[in-house]
Amino acid sequence: MLQVDQLNQYYGAAHTLRGVSLSLEKGKCMTLLGRNGVGKTTLLKCLMGVLPVAKGSITLEGQDITRLKPHQRAALGIAYVPQGREIFARLTVEENLLMGMATKSGRKASTIRGEVYELFPVLKEMLHRRGGDLSGGQQQQLAIARALLADPKLIILDEPTEGIQPSIIKDIGRVIRLLRERGDIGILLCEQYFDFARELADDFIVMSRGEVVASGTQDQMDSDDVKRHLAV
Repeated sequence: MLQVDQLNQYYGAAHTLRGVSLSLEKGKCMTLLGRNGVGKTTLLKCLMGVLPVAKGSITLEGQDITRLKPHQRAALGIAYVPQGREIFARLTVEENLLMGMATKSGRKASTIRGEVYELFPVLKEMLHRRGGDLSGGQQQQLAIARALLADPKLIILDEPTEGIQPSIIKDIGRVIRLLRERGDIGILLCEQYFDFARELADDFIVMSRGEVVASGTQDQMDSDDVKRHLAV
């Protein structure tokens, strides 16, 4: 469903992405691994249209989206949960969730599906609290729920476990696993927490210095070739 072919990106004179390619199927979870500063978040921002692509192509279900703006990609079914969550601190939980349906119209833009509360029960209890009053873990759950309300074909998660307590990490893992089992959404998970990524991955890629240095299936993630590029 998602095809990235020879993606290149520059930040000034720095060559930040060097011929990155990947292929993600619907119903699969691909984990993107690598140390800090190797280009993982840059790649995700290019996929979402936040950063421009110098060379290469991005296609979603056969449609070239390389030059589309972020809101156009969102309308086509890409949801992005950025590192740091970026929820609206002054809005309530309910208002944050409604923002996730901004690409929809009519009743679809104003009705929060009960499925979200089944996945994240804590959000129902806190609907009228401001987003900024939630804990880091609760904010992460809110950010993922907001993205899911857009009914994405592809969800991109940038380090969802960063700074999160273990109990909520387990909840987030449970939700990702349920989404993968549902089979109608592709998941691209950027993660430094190796054990968390390994449990959820169907496939993986490892980046170093802006390029893909290893890739394969879940059962190949424990190889020495992979681990030497990671802090594990």
